[in-house]
Amino acid sequence: MLEKIFTTGFFVSLLASTIRLATPIMVPALGQIYTQRAGILNLGVEGTMLMGAVTGFAVACLTGSLWLGLLCGMLTGMLWSAIMAWLSITMKANQVIAGLGMNILGAGLAAYIYRVIFGVQSLPPAITAFQSISVPGLSDIPILGAVFFQHNALVYLGFLLLPLNWFILEKTTFGLKIKAVGEHPRAADSKGVSVAGGRYAAVLIGGLYAGAAGAFMTIAYLNTFTEAVIGGRGYIAVAVVIFARFLPIRAMWGALLFGFASALQMRLQALGVAIANQLMLMLPYIMTIIALVFASNKAEFPSAYTIPYSRMER
Repeated sequence: MLEKIFTTGFFVSLLASTIRLATPIMVPALGQIYTQRAGILNLGVEGTMLMGAVTGFAVACLTGSLWLGLLCGMLTGMLWSAIMAWLSITMKANQVIAGLGMNILGAGLAAYIYRVIFGVQSLPPAITAFQSISVPGLSDIPILGAVFFQHNALVYLGFLLLPLNWFILEKTTFGLKIKAVGEHPRAADSKGVSVAGGRYAAVLIGGLYAGAAGAFMTIAYLNTFTEAVIGGRGYIAVAVVIFARFLPIRAMWGALLFGFASALQMRLQALGVAIANQLMLMLPYIMTIIALVFASNKAEFPSAYTIPYSRMER
């Protein structure tokens, strides 16, 4: 058994899978950095990803266009998160309860939409997903080429979001306003910054990213839709933001940790390691929870985190 594990092929496959499996965690986490920096805790990411997953798959399956499926998944995620924004910002509802309610509603509605469109079939429909793209020249590098430069387009785009999000949050006026409405909403309001507008924008961006990640699961990874397709990744993404202390680069490392644990679990199962299947499935979540416990103590939350803002209150 050990001779099968300690091979170059095993580790190359493990690391390549780690990057691929980290993508649907990292992308919604990047979106939630905007949301949480603005002072909103959106626990409804799981439901948003499910809505993006079913919409992306249905559109791709019916039209034959994977890119159109991705776009529709993103728009669905944004529209779905608009409900959460209305509840938490306009109606000033409890953000934890609202988010969990959106997850339950999203799970039920996604399953209903799928059955309305495709019915109940013994063999669920599948699509031809995004194919791997080898980067000319770089993909031929021994070991590193197979690990980093032989992925599908959505994996590459997901990692390109890292520098883009860092630049927006740290170097633009928009990023400054997002942080201002989360840290000092009254001061921001006194300077003419719309607190509600900034928070709405942050939640919608988070929904856009979550919808994209949900669509990724069905049109770039599993090639089909099931009710358990997200598998808790929405909750992990929210936790990764805290682990990352609201920084995009650290969010990448948190996502890679989960991706590594998931890839390791699948590789060990494929080798027939004599460990109970249930324990193997728990491995990614156990490793992530342990890391989050140690990291969350150092997280500095925005001053107005989860606190509704009203101009009438003084």
